[in-house]
Amino acid sequence: MTLGIDVGGTFTDAVRWDGHQLVVAKTSSTEEQSQGVTAAAQLAQQQSDDGHDDLLLHGTTVATNALLERRGATTALVTDRGFVDLIEIGRQDRPSLYDTFADRPTPLVPRHRRFGLDVDAIDALIRQLAASGAETVAVSLLYSYERPEVEQRLADVIAHELEVPVSVSHQVAPEFREFERLSTTVVNAYLKPQIHRYLSQLSAAVHDRRIADDVEVMRSSGGLMTIDDASDLPAAMLLSGPAGGVVAAAALGEMTGHRQLISFDMGGTSTDVCRIDDGRPAVLYERAVDGYACRMPSVAVHTVGAGGGSVAWRDEGGALRVGPVSAGAIPGPACYDRGGTQPTVTDANVVLGRIDPSGVLADGVRLDRPRAVAALTALDVRADAGADPDALAAALGIVAVAEEHMAQAIRVVSLAEGADPRDAMLVSFGGAGGLHATALARQLGMAGVLVPPHAGVFSAFGLLLSPRRFDLAQGVRIDATNDDDFGRLIDTFAGDPRIVARTGGGIVRLRFDMRYVGQAHETTIDHVPGGLWPDAVKRFHAAHHQRNGFERPDDPVEIVAIRAECERPPALRWRDLDTAAPVGEPRRGQRELVARDGVCRADVWWRPALTAGTQIVGPAIIEAPDATVFINSGEVADVHHTGTLEVTW
Repeated sequence: MTLGIDVGGTFTDAVRWDGHQLVVAKTSSTEEQSQGVTAAAQLAQQQSDDGHDDLLLHGTTVATNALLERRGATTALVTDRGFVDLIEIGRQDRPSLYDTFADRPTPLVPRHRRFGLDVDAIDALIRQLAASGAETVAVSLLYSYERPEVEQRLADVIAHELEVPVSVSHQVAPEFREFERLSTTVVNAYLKPQIHRYLSQLSAAVHDRRIADDVEVMRSSGGLMTIDDASDLPAAMLLSGPAGGVVAAAALGEMTGHRQLISFDMGGTSTDVCRIDDGRPAVLYERAVDGYACRMPSVAVHTVGAGGGSVAWRDEGGALRVGPVSAGAIPGPACYDRGGTQPTVTDANVVLGRIDPSGVLADGVRLDRPRAVAALTALDVRADAGADPDALAAALGIVAVAEEHMAQAIRVVSLAEGADPRDAMLVSFGGAGGLHATALARQLGMAGVLVPPHAGVFSAFGLLLSPRRFDLAQGVRIDATNDDDFGRLIDTFAGDPRIVARTGGGIVRLRFDMRYVGQAHETTIDHVPGGLWPDAVKRFHAAHHQRNGFERPDDPVEIVAIRAECERPPALRWRDLDTAAPVGEPRRGQRELVARDGVCRADVWWRPALTAGTQIVGPAIIEAPDATVFINSGEVADVHHTGTLEVTW
């Protein structure tokens, strides 16, 4: 009995697996996320005979929101003398190369709460920390990734004397590059008190209301961790929200026989895309979150502010823009009739007829087309010069602008990374994804589109498919002069007690960060069991060529970090699911809408009633309780035995 709950900007989604069937529920997100989580959980359980679960799996944006909104704790930093300003100096890169007015974000720790370590004056340091009013402390010494003993002893003293949470760099990010390690440790410390409070409150509410026995949290790298690990390492859950959908997209590709994919998750607030190569999501080991360097493994998601609730507006030059501001759940798009007046992408789709103007969304939201028309008309978009403002012209413009934003996001995770999108299928999910997926895929020349069942709650479903995961990294230095250490390092690392304790017979994958000696960036490659140093070097050259377009086979190569990805089996595998029995009549009549060739009448289908082998020719609308799919003219959708729609042209 397992329950997956994913919190989005507009809706909170729940998917429940009782060993025989899936139950889905959707409710509006709340400002305090735990309230929406418990509401969604209870709604899902009310639809089942047994209203209690063994495990609640949670994907959340609470850590991301706390960082974006600067709602973390008062933080102090302890580092080596002479390096207290490193957090502010950073690297030589600029936020915007040609914008002289673009500034780096304000450091999370101000100058008066940064302290240089003097090992002969620990008592004085403790007094300074106490006087600073710090609620949490980050400790990051220059060489702690090699010699963690001094850092750990200092952290023990601070925690004992001040009784505040302490984050230490050799546990958070034990790798070289002092700025990135320090920044990640500060981010972790900054978030730690609030995330601990949130998860404690959630756990208490879940137990008090008899929702579930235990809670696990999605980590950014695409696996689950215990609530205790999440409380200690909140920096590892900054991309908790979108990770579940990426995992589910990879599982869908395995079931449908497609190994090259790009996941496309269009929700109410934003769109997240991620490349999946040979069945495995691409993973980054460093990224900036709102300008703050975070050296934590995460699925390589690229996000743009183009969702169903993204607000359309005119800039100073009169150009039509979409996002990044979102109408959110409250007041929401104008058509929600909750007080919203600004035009959004959802309003555009209602006006175009692609969303049923008389439909009812999750949480009982009834759509109001006249309000959408009024909001779009106020944009003052004219179909022809001198014509009156036209809601239809505005709707087409909004869709075109939003789709260009999303197409560019797909280019970032494919072409910019040396991958050809024409080789991949687009996996579309999220409440709004199916309305735009085929237009994007055709624009980029992609092979086709896969729209999974339960597309509107797919990220929550992905939590059930996600393994329990533990990530471990260690900075090293191995090259041809000490390649004898290569085998010993692998044996030692694979036998690390932290790995053994968390895998319990699960899967351990090792990876290496490699580079040409003197290079300023690394390329990560997989370790093939039994492979020797020459094998690793050969794979590095090939990976470097694919990523950068060249290789230098005569130049010396080194390993600067070794990584372990430890996984245990998930709560559910896709093959465990039975094919859902059709429910209802498949045909729901016709509706007038605007397709590629102009105004037309399109067939309307009810997705829960579709059987495997059904073929639908566009223009058509395929509706489901949680999402709508738009099939344009010239496109054909085939129903796969998994219930997935495979759209080609």
